[in-house]
Amino acid sequence: MLPQKQAEEAMVSSSNLTQLDDRDEEMPNESGLGLKSLLWHGGSVYDAWFSCASNQVAQVLLTLPYSFSQMGMLSGILLQIFYGLMGSWTAYLISILYVEYRSRKEKENVSFKNHVIQWFEVLDGLLGPYWKAVGLAFNCTFLLFGSVIQLIACASNIYYIDDHLDKRTWTYIFGACCATTVFIPSFHNYRIWSFLGLGMTTYTAWYLTVAALANGQVAGVTHSGPKKLVLYFTGATNILYTFGGHAVTVEIMHAMWKPQKFKYIYLIATLYVFTLTLPSSAAMYWAYGDQLLTHSNAFALLPRNAWRDAAVVLMLIHQFITFGFACTPLYFVWEKVIGMHDTKSIFLRALVRLPVVIPIWFLAIIFPFFGPINSAVGALLVSFTVYIIPSLAHMLTFRSASARQNAAEKLPFFLPSWTAVYVVNTFIVIWVLVVGFGFGGWASVTNFIKQVDTFGLFAKCYQCPVRAPTGSH
Repeated sequence: MLPQKQAEEAMVSSSNLTQLDDRDEEMPNESGLGLKSLLWHGGSVYDAWFSCASNQVAQVLLTLPYSFSQMGMLSGILLQIFYGLMGSWTAYLISILYVEYRSRKEKENVSFKNHVIQWFEVLDGLLGPYWKAVGLAFNCTFLLFGSVIQLIACASNIYYIDDHLDKRTWTYIFGACCATTVFIPSFHNYRIWSFLGLGMTTYTAWYLTVAALANGQVAGVTHSGPKKLVLYFTGATNILYTFGGHAVTVEIMHAMWKPQKFKYIYLIATLYVFTLTLPSSAAMYWAYGDQLLTHSNAFALLPRNAWRDAAVVLMLIHQFITFGFACTPLYFVWEKVIGMHDTKSIFLRALVRLPVVIPIWFLAIIFPFFGPINSAVGALLVSFTVYIIPSLAHMLTFRSASARQNAAEKLPFFLPSWTAVYVVNTFIVIWVLVVGFGFGGWASVTNFIKQVDTFGLFAKCYQCPVRAPTGSH
């Protein structure tokens, strides 16, 4: 017992030292306190909550009514709750694995000064290089397409304010605008952006709800969903994608002054997100019904006025922020590949980050399918990145009795049994593999191919209304 107690005390001491070192490095000193520190330099529990909630629901808020039209009201509500809780659990697993990895490395006197820990490094440290390769491939591909989706959403939204330019041209413009995120060094510097982003999403969600209820049901509205299995599972995978936005969990944790406090932050953020997604999706589907099947962006059906234009502008700004959230981990990976991760010059790092934006810009122009692309990414990438891999990694990391006994974090109070934890993890792996990746992959890929056949690659203006020719054009 004595050696074990000494080892635990050493681990706690080492963890405390590292926290102090990190805080010396990350927290602004008294001379630096002021407006800049208040707005620019975050690492508290509240910063992490704002980052999680802001990043979790962005443009997908506008596609959830589309998913309801594919699935029906009851399935839409139940699956949001189900996948929201499932996503919160796997985010909790990722946080536990991060703390475990960091505590083991600290006992080896490894310093993380000027180094941002990422998910693939956690997998490498706990399970070896093969898991690192798998984690890196899935995570980077998901974040790449997550950034693509934000860019597509920018072009889709601005079109409802100014339709003098087609959506492809708007994609060119917003690609250049979003490239400015290369100047934001890390997640510490998203403090004010996360706060503003969540406020913007909150306004948009309640605008959708109030506008749908105020306008009432359109004449002859029908609610026939679900009509086809392919539509049902396409909608389900969009919801899977909605609550699978924790591919940046490790980076957000590392930006915290005390990462150990992250454990339940994602769950609390998800509960808040429910207050945005459930009312807005239900109200829009109630008001417009099957019309949403051909309008994947909820803005398309709402009458234009100052309130709608304000929501569009706010969502554009928020999508810029979310683009940065998705891209920043990719910037880190690229910096590490070319050996520039330790560079302190903001301008030099911005310069070397620019090549990351180019393929995102290009893919957004090739696949402008706002809505269907969410479901495809959800089924093929999110299923593994944030559901299956974390569950398997947690089971394998703590498969031995000694690993469970010496775990850096205790089991959660609501599930104090390792057997129960393994049952939950196994259920998630099987469910997401069969329903999310299997049926969801079949449905979302089928729907995606249909969009390609209908509109073609490099579509100039996806789902734009056909204009009648006039003398002025």
